[in-house]
Amino acid sequence: MLEIAILSSSLLIAQNQIPPPKFLELKNQLQKYGFEVVIELPPKRGAYGLFKPTNKKIWINPVVFDLQFATPTLIHESVHAAQFCAGKGKMQTLGLKIQPTIATRRLFLRYNNIHRQDLEMEAYTVQTQPNSFKLATTLLQKYCKK
Repeated sequence: MLEIAILSSSLLIAQNQIPPPKFLELKNQLQKYGFEVVIELPPKRGAYGLFKPTNKKIWINPVVFDLQFATPTLIHESVHAAQFCAGKGKMQTLGLKIQPTIATRRLFLRYNNIHRQDLEMEAYTVQTQPNSFKLATTLLQKYCKK
C-alpha cells in the first residue's frame, strides 16, 4: 500500500508542474515518429528514464521534474530512440564524432556489456553537450522516418 501512495504522489507532483517547452517539443517529436512517452515510474527501479525498444515506449520518472533535469533525461532517451531507428528495429550506435566528458564516463562504464556501454556513452555524451537539444532533434530527424 505504501508503494501505491508513493507512486500516486509522484504522479501528482509531475502533473502539477508544467513541463519545460523543450521537453514538450521533444516529446511531440518522438510521438510523431511513433514513440510513446509516458511520465511515470519506469519498470526498472531507480531509473530516471527508460526506453523499451520492443514497444517503442519511453518512461520518464516524475521525480526528474522536481530535480530540474526532465529535458536532459528525455534527450538521453531520444538518443536511444535514434539508435533504435538507425538499427532498423535493433539498437545500433550512431558513430558520433563527439567525446564523452570525464564526468560522464562513470555513468556508462558501469555496464558490463560493451555494446550497451557504447549505446549509453552516446546517450550520455549527447545529453551533456551545450547544444544537446539540437543534437537530439537532429538525430531523430536523420534516423527516424515518419
